[in-house]
Amino acid sequence: MRHTNVRTNHKSVKHTIAEPAIGSQSTSSSLLSPHGKPSYSESTEITVAAAIVKMLEDLGVRQAFGLFGGGITPLVAMLEQSSIQVLQFRHETGAAFAAIESYFANGRPVVVFTTTGPGITNALTGMFAARWEGAKVIFLSPSTSTQQRGRWAFQETSAYTMSNTSIFTSGKLFHYATTIECSDELSVTARRLALGLGQPGSFVAHLSVPPVIQTSFLKASIPRITSSPILPSAGEDTVWKSVQLLSEGPFAIWVGFGAKDAGEEIRQLAERTGSAVMCSPRAKGIFPEDHPQFVGVTGFGGHSSVLTYMQSQSPLRVLVLGTKLSEFTSFWNLEMIPSRGFIHVDIDPEVPGVAYPSVETVPIQSDVGEFVKALLKHFPKRSDRLPVSSLPRPQFDPTDSQNDGLIRPEILMDRIQRVIVENSDAIVITEAGNSFAWGTHWLRFNTPRRYRVSTGFGSMGHAATGVVGAALARNSKAVAILGDGAMLMNSEISTAVKYKIPAVWIVLNDGHYNMCDQGMNLLGFNGVDAEIPSTDFVMIARGMGADGIRVEREADVEAALEKGLISNVPFVIDVVIDPTRPAPIGTRIQSLISQVAKES
Repeated sequence: MRHTNVRTNHKSVKHTIAEPAIGSQSTSSSLLSPHGKPSYSESTEITVAAAIVKMLEDLGVRQAFGLFGGGITPLVAMLEQSSIQVLQFRHETGAAFAAIESYFANGRPVVVFTTTGPGITNALTGMFAARWEGAKVIFLSPSTSTQQRGRWAFQETSAYTMSNTSIFTSGKLFHYATTIECSDELSVTARRLALGLGQPGSFVAHLSVPPVIQTSFLKASIPRITSSPILPSAGEDTVWKSVQLLSEGPFAIWVGFGAKDAGEEIRQLAERTGSAVMCSPRAKGIFPEDHPQFVGVTGFGGHSSVLTYMQSQSPLRVLVLGTKLSEFTSFWNLEMIPSRGFIHVDIDPEVPGVAYPSVETVPIQSDVGEFVKALLKHFPKRSDRLPVSSLPRPQFDPTDSQNDGLIRPEILMDRIQRVIVENSDAIVITEAGNSFAWGTHWLRFNTPRRYRVSTGFGSMGHAATGVVGAALARNSKAVAILGDGAMLMNSEISTAVKYKIPAVWIVLNDGHYNMCDQGMNLLGFNGVDAEIPSTDFVMIARGMGADGIRVEREADVEAALEKGLISNVPFVIDVVIDPTRPAPIGTRIQSLISQVAKES
């Protein structure tokens, strides 16, 4: 792999240390107020739990998601007394997924909290997803107090029971992890959190605080610390070199989720240069999908028009903006390689060149928006858009409803496009599985931040519970498109009912783990049991205080979607779909086959 060396500049992070500081010395010795409620405002002395909560407020946290228990009670009690909204979920994994989608909906760092033992391990799937997705999450948990460790304490959480798990150490799971054993450590912790939250990309931190420390009092004041974003930017020499390379011939732009804040700049660059634009599944809408220069979505659920373009009008280079080119974005397809390689821009210097290690790649560490703004200075503005040669475009053939038979997923997606995408501002989240493929392929967005899908960790249940966090953060409708298998795992309907969150679930009810079923058949593994007993999700929803409607005819789909959008309670649309319709998964099967040893 050949890399061109480039220089990177960084705009420095600003730590603001302001008074009044958190905590002071006094003679008060009670955690509780005279009314029996936890309080740090009625005492001149402050507990560690109260100081942590104040620190979180200063760092911009406004919501905390979790499920409390004995070990975390002092911290949760302080959260309840603060400006941070506390949401008690039914399962820690659901709380973590909701927190992730809340972050992406409003850009504010979030807290996830659990109790000891299984509370922590239940949340770990969500913590991995947060890191892979690029969220900013602070995970609060208790650990067993020092004097009880190694003595078979209930749900013991310590190095005795969880050694070598990466739970308590910074590394591949947590960017920063610490066990607070003394109040003196809080000043360092505050600065580490501020620095991490200011970094571009994901930041997932874990603060483990034993109950005895949570209820202890501060020994010293903690300066108030806030953070400002760090935006890495390429130097002028690097920008000029990129302009020269891009000017050698036609180039295409491959947009990723890391470009979510640079949509307008990318559109200007495409129109000034006449470049074709394609995007990863997570990047739908950053560049308008109805734009004449948009050739389609790549990878899983993507469009054949992309490969048609690469085969018939192959560009000299591809400018990659904020995507890892992972399996679900590229399938590592050799036909996606331009003749002179990639110019790959990413905030993470370890990303460029990894997906296609043998291809010439110019790696550039920079915020995508900052880089494209710099490029635009070298490409002149034009009064009229450059003429664009005939580019292949994704095709969506309208289909009329039929009166008989099960509902075809294509019809459902077409009606979702009409009712929800085009006639509302709801966020749409698709679930791992066939729902991901149907939604990514059929739905079209012209604005960023309206479509979400997890292509990294890809957990089932992410959309089912993440929709609650997205709707909460925006205080408006959010819609999950998911299968019956994911809906049965964990939906948090009860949580949405409790907090009056306007979430909508559209369930593709086919009585199967259908992506597994269809995929195994295509791979030649026939007869594997993937069936799910018939489930009435409307009855389940109503049993928890929500509402819903079951749809069994294509002619009734549109009215059901409209009813879900205007409902003032959480709403489930249970759609009985045809399980035999093959999902548009692109070259996923060929990718799987290529990973199997030939001798097998």
